[in-house]
Amino acid sequence: MLKHPIFIGSEIYRGSSYGGLHPLRVPRVSTVMDLTRVLGWLPDVQYRTSPRAKPKALWEFHTPAYISALARAERRGQVSDEERAEFDLGTHSNPVFGEMFRRPATGVGGVMLAAELLSDGGIVHVPGGGTHHGMPDRANGFCYLNDPVFAIKALQHHGAWRVVYVDIDAHHPDGVEVGFSGDPSVRMISVHEEKRWPFTGGLDETGKGSAFNLPVMRGFNDSEMRIALQDLIIPLIEDFEPDAIVLQCGSDAIEEDPLSRLSLSNNAHIEVVRALMALTNRLMVLGGGGYNPWSVGRCWTRIWGALNGLEAPEMLNVENAQILRALRFEGNSRGRNPPEHWFSTLADEPNEGPVRDEIRARIGMLRARLI
Repeated sequence: MLKHPIFIGSEIYRGSSYGGLHPLRVPRVSTVMDLTRVLGWLPDVQYRTSPRAKPKALWEFHTPAYISALARAERRGQVSDEERAEFDLGTHSNPVFGEMFRRPATGVGGVMLAAELLSDGGIVHVPGGGTHHGMPDRANGFCYLNDPVFAIKALQHHGAWRVVYVDIDAHHPDGVEVGFSGDPSVRMISVHEEKRWPFTGGLDETGKGSAFNLPVMRGFNDSEMRIALQDLIIPLIEDFEPDAIVLQCGSDAIEEDPLSRLSLSNNAHIEVVRALMALTNRLMVLGGGGYNPWSVGRCWTRIWGALNGLEAPEMLNVENAQILRALRFEGNSRGRNPPEHWFSTLADEPNEGPVRDEIRARIGMLRARLI
């Protein structure tokens, strides 16, 4: 049993970018690493550098032809027209860049290390993980490899046979659903925005019985997430009695994110994290989406604090705040005049509101599948 939560990170996230016009041009994992350290929340004993998964290890989910094409694209710095068409590489969503193989392979290596560390129980945070759209034979939705699939498989390899995967990213985890469709050892629970890319994850999409999809409407608030947590996520976990839980904690459902129309504060993420901590002795927490550098950095830093039983300070001191003040969000209106609280606090103001009847009805329909 791990004595304390472990944070798995890498400097590759500091020195790599999808390109100046891509939503993933913003620093994310490196911001969390820096902020947790200046807060005194990340002593060396709790930090591990992520290894990089070897190409052959990636064949457990991805096809050898695709892995070869991905590594070749990184070496050459370009793809052919045929490779672009077959593997969806070199597109606007999945561009060619200098670390396009090494960076996602580091994410996979991180979750594989996390699973090994969790073999006897504990908590591991891998904020570089969470690329839940990657498909077996192609890149998809900014995701070149699907590290959540490898996280689940690695946990099972280390004795956690029954795994619940919870995903609160604004986008449906289509690649994970493909990976475990019909698998009785895995239960996938996703709360995501309806009518949002990848336009999958409908209420009636069950992944051959393995998936519970809750599509929610724009404006989804903290009160509605609390109802989803209490009335759906927790009962589905308790019913399944998992040996381990993987939580994908994408922060793009936060109100200030440019790629969704949901309205959560980061308090909702903390509520989910704390609830799941109480339901398992093996918890792996991943990152995921998040395209506003301030909201994602503050959210994932708070998550690491919550995993350690730490409360966010009411106000950040000058040294802490400097990490956030140094961020830039070029090319987006939110970056031109960011509010002061993005620099001075970690905790958002709560965004409570009415719980719409449609949310309750959809939860009820999914709960009915347990009867």
